[in-house]
Amino acid sequence: MEHLEQRKKVFIMLAIMSAMLFAALNQTIVGTALPRIIADLGGMKFYSWVFTIYMLTSSITAVLVGKLSDIYGRKPFILIGIGIFTIGSFLSGFSNTIIQLIVFRGIQGFGAGMIMSTAFASIGDLFAPRERGRWQGLMSAVFGLASVFGPTLGGYIVDNADWHWVFWVFLPFGAVALIMIWTLFPSQAKKGNSSIDYFGSLMLSLTIIPLLLAFTWGGKDYEWASVQIIGLFAGTIIALILFIIIENKASNPVLPLALFKNNIFSLSNLIGFLLGAGMFGAIMYMPMFVQGVIGTSATKSGLVMMPMTLSMVVASAIGGQLITKTGKYKIIALAGLLIMGSGLFLLSEMSADTSNYRAVMNMITVGIGLGLSFPVFTLTIQNAVEHKHLGVATASAQLFRQIGGTVGVAVLGTVMNSKMTEKMKELGHQAQGGTDAIPPAMKAKLSVLQDPQLLMDPEKLEKATAGFPPEMKQLLEHLLAFTREALSFALTNVFFIGALIIAAAFCLTLFMKEIPLRQSNKGETIIKEEDKPTLRSQTS
Repeated sequence: MEHLEQRKKVFIMLAIMSAMLFAALNQTIVGTALPRIIADLGGMKFYSWVFTIYMLTSSITAVLVGKLSDIYGRKPFILIGIGIFTIGSFLSGFSNTIIQLIVFRGIQGFGAGMIMSTAFASIGDLFAPRERGRWQGLMSAVFGLASVFGPTLGGYIVDNADWHWVFWVFLPFGAVALIMIWTLFPSQAKKGNSSIDYFGSLMLSLTIIPLLLAFTWGGKDYEWASVQIIGLFAGTIIALILFIIIENKASNPVLPLALFKNNIFSLSNLIGFLLGAGMFGAIMYMPMFVQGVIGTSATKSGLVMMPMTLSMVVASAIGGQLITKTGKYKIIALAGLLIMGSGLFLLSEMSADTSNYRAVMNMITVGIGLGLSFPVFTLTIQNAVEHKHLGVATASAQLFRQIGGTVGVAVLGTVMNSKMTEKMKELGHQAQGGTDAIPPAMKAKLSVLQDPQLLMDPEKLEKATAGFPPEMKQLLEHLLAFTREALSFALTNVFFIGALIIAAAFCLTLFMKEIPLRQSNKGETIIKEEDKPTLRSQTS
């Protein structure tokens, strides 16, 4: 595919971007609407699972499809991915309970894993590493543009219509993307060993699932030292050991372990893991801060998030152009992580008195840093491996970044819940004196106001405060202020930990070797003498 004429390549990229746009719009539209959806369906304790299950299923699918697409080509898997994602979106709109929504989001994730894995790997098929910087940046920009329109439209829908339309509004884009890929994307002949590593795939899944459950339930549903959590971690370790044994013996491993002998591959994946944890933590919990703490409507919340995504789009496009022009990527990655970490730290300094303007400026800082750093580590991985491993290597980048996001959101969700509980107890003791004279029945009604879900749904909040006598108005305002302060305390702790995670990614990037970007897919990576054994290990 690298030797196709440039005009044909551009049309193929437009088809790929249409598929990416469809998946990204359906993903990003949910973020701003989710607080209202949770307020309607209930189950705030499962809030992070709506996101977590999506990341889990897409992560498992991405790595398996990455390997299969190296053998059978990208086209069939991106078409199947679009179909599955469309079905998942359609069913999500019919959810009547939080459990149904989580299940259908899991189906969406299976499709998204196929789309994302094949889309980014296709760039590697079409272009040499030196040219990929521009296209990686543009692909990230497509996702960023979807992040601009998605949240705003999602907020508008839940403010003015039934939230179920959040999942249905972009379904026609799925049909358009399917037709474009079907007609424009070239088919590829089967190549290499066609055997499928079923046991390796199973063990990989059994490694990821209990690990995720442990981080989701630990410290919230069960103590970290409980039998349940220790058992899940033990299951993860056993599955990982079996996975390594199977992969070492498999003739066509789902994830070739020899790739991890390449220092650039291993370090880039570790940094991607941390970047995912910090990135998804900010994106997931910022709408909750804007709506629940600052008190902005869902529609305006989307407008507050928009500048972050616009800055990410611009920074991503500029960063990609600079990489293609100069061939240098390490300095861009370092600058991006530094800026992003600073932005997350600024988010951690916010409070209930923070204005939307300040929130916007802080989010722009995060967006610039994210746009510069996000595309780099997929490029470094693709540049460090042979072309025959392109699909599985690209999928590994998606896998580690998404697992990072999954674990990050789970851990940050645990932090949020624990800090929220801690602050509510502290504020509850302070408020106790003002409620001593209130009858027990009225106290029970007042306790409902301590539910943070109410802060995200003005209609339910109005109903909850109705029926109280006028003389209790000041007390009601105090209780709501306590709840808002507790939510602010919890979320700013989340942002601070996110900043520390990105700081760790910055430090690791300092140790990453920068090797020249190849001019052709057939050429070998130009590496220093001490790195040659790692390259041989890939080709052996």
